[in-house]
Formats: sequence, structure tokens, C-alpha cells
Amino acid sequence: MSNNISDKDKKDWEKFLSNEEKLPNKDLKIKKDTTLKIKSIDLHGLTLEQANIAVNDFIIKCYEEQINKLIIVTGKGIHSQNEKDPYVSKDLSILKYSVPEFISNNINLMKIINDIQDAKIEDGGSGAFYIYLKKLK
Repeated sequence: MSNNISDKDKKDWEKFLSNEEKLPNKDLKIKKDTTLKIKSIDLHGLTLEQANIAVNDFIIKCYEEQINKLIIVTGKGIHSQNEKDPYVSKDLSILKYSVPEFISNNINLMKIINDIQDAKIEDGGSGAFYIYLKKLK
């Protein structure tokens, strides 16, 4: 490799240094899609069957509307009437446990879901969870 720098390269370098325009820092990986479209659904007061139908329809509709993040509020189950029924599981019939299980076992829903995570305190904590949807194809 030659140590000689051409006159053209010198002029280009001087032009670059004198230019006041700011160049983007490529080391900062800023995604253009950083803004999330968020929607939520509250399942309080619904039966398990009603909640599963509502969640299924909600996820599909949000996917079609290109929503990125869903907040599913199930509640914590502390007011559930299931404790009075000896034939019903106290844990598995509570929406908090049953709705995520319904979603994970639904192959069609899982095809459009990227991730399911526990919600932060400000979004419902242990009585809610997030669903991150894939982009519409």
C-alpha cells in the first residue's frame, strides 16, 4: 500500500473537515421503530370462556391494526368466587393463570406473537402481562 495521498483525497478531506453538517453517529443504533403502538384489554369480571374469546379476538384485531405491544389485565384472582366451588381448581381457573396458558397453547396466536412477558407494576404487575406482536406480513 502506498503512503502517498492524492490531491483529490486531500481536497475531499479538507472539504469534509470544513463542512458544518453533523454526521449521524452509526455507533448509536437508533431503531426507526422504537415507538410502540400499545393497546390494552381488561378481563376483570369475565368468565374463563368469555376471557379466552375476548383475548383471541383482541390479539388478532391488534395484529391486523399493526399494534406492537398489548397489555392484558387479568387481575390477581383475589376476588375470584372459585374458592367456594370444591370441584374447581383454585389456581388454574383464575384468569391470571388460565389466559396465558390458553394463548401459549393456541398455535395460530403463537404464530403472530414474538414474546409474552410479565407486566411492570405501573401496568398491573402480577395481575397483567405483555404480549409483543410480530409485524404484519
